[in-house]
Amino acid sequence: MKKLTSALLLVFAISLASFIPKSDSLSPEYFEGKWAVLVKDTPQGDATIPMRFETKNGETKGYFMEDASGVEKTMSSVSISGDVLTAYFNITGYDVYISLKKVDEENANGSLMDMFTAEAKRMK
Repeated sequence: MKKLTSALLLVFAISLASFIPKSDSLSPEYFEGKWAVLVKDTPQGDATIPMRFETKNGETKGYFMEDASGVEKTMSSVSISGDVLTAYFNITGYDVYISLKKVDEENANGSLMDMFTAEAKRMK
């Protein structure tokens, strides 16, 4: 009987822990602002993509510059799940996605298409 009670208590504790909010969940405000995103080792070499994120009415939107013209293009979609931002966009004719995760207040890292390393630095 003692083992059964212990087992039930353990199952109850585990199920209760699944309802506790995760402390590593980021608010969208972390990604707000301008970022210089360095994508390493692409077939064309390293590339820096200026990106900007903003959140209005609970919806995060992203923008990027494809070339040096200074014209921002809108990303197809941006989502933040837990501590990872994922953004989808079309650049140089390719549909791609980038995933970024917080390193510290000024830096994030991740990957482009889960193939190329990405390092993001907040721009002042």
